[in-house]
Amino acid sequence: MPAERETDAPPTETLLALHRTMQMIRATEASLSRLFADGEIPGFIHLSVGQEAVAAGVVGALAPQDTFATTHRGHGHVLARGVALDRFFKEIMGRAGGICGGRGGSMHVADLGLGVLGANGIVGAGLPLATGSALAHRIRKTGGVAVAFFGDGAMAEGALHECLNMAALWQLPLVLVCENNGWSEFSPTSRQFAGRLDALGAAFGVPHRAVDGNDALAVATAAAEVVAAARDGGPRILECITTRVHGHFEGDPQRYRSEEEIGTLAESDPLRRSAERLLAAGVSTETLTSIADEAEAAVRAAMEAARADALPDFAAALADVYTPTTTAHAGT
Repeated sequence: MPAERETDAPPTETLLALHRTMQMIRATEASLSRLFADGEIPGFIHLSVGQEAVAAGVVGALAPQDTFATTHRGHGHVLARGVALDRFFKEIMGRAGGICGGRGGSMHVADLGLGVLGANGIVGAGLPLATGSALAHRIRKTGGVAVAFFGDGAMAEGALHECLNMAALWQLPLVLVCENNGWSEFSPTSRQFAGRLDALGAAFGVPHRAVDGNDALAVATAAAEVVAAARDGGPRILECITTRVHGHFEGDPQRYRSEEEIGTLAESDPLRRSAERLLAAGVSTETLTSIADEAEAAVRAAMEAARADALPDFAAALADVYTPTTTAHAGT
């Protein structure tokens, strides 16, 4: 099924909002790449450079009561939701003032106050979390929708098939968003999944929609419609055909990709396409430069705040891990 592309002229304010979000994600991840190379970030990081339009378009379509589970490549999703930038950098850099106290790092960012159920280091593991959240929305009558982000590498995971089945049986308000960048870690997805996501959805009676995942407006338009449909009409699949610019993890030399492919990646850059659309709509180059400068300044301030923050107290490492024993239970 070919991916949809947006053709109608939208309000300039909508385009600018999407562009600002993507610019903030790009500036943040460019800084994270440098910090990782300089040894200032513990563990691994997986960047979503080239996939910013998916985060901006989908998360921008969500209401305050909605929830989502993201992936190991999920920085963009939480940034699009409006997570505090300084607390985000503190978390990634392992500082005490981080969103999760510096314990989770890049692959476990969560902020329940914003409906961010968490990132996950296990492929496809966010799917059942979002399915459970969708069930909670239904039982509690919140009017909310749960979104599960997953990559095309998760299409062969049993969790996806199980969640499709349960969501279809119970008609849950669940949107399954596949960020299809064509790669399952180091291998083309076609080498590890024999099916198609639209056919898989059809097997469970779950409507599927494909969209150009490098066109922020097309994603935003499709996401708004799919989320609205899921809110009252049961589960939906939104497949965003996008591009992963960096390797699977930061530092991955990508020897498995041809020089020809790598040389064409800039052609699908969602930020470049967004800028071209804005310029055609009459937005000045100065405005776009100002948006980029504002993002860079915000990132620098957040990064310096993280550097100045304290490291976590090792003595508190077990806090919130085990339920404390109360006096009443001590003698039992």
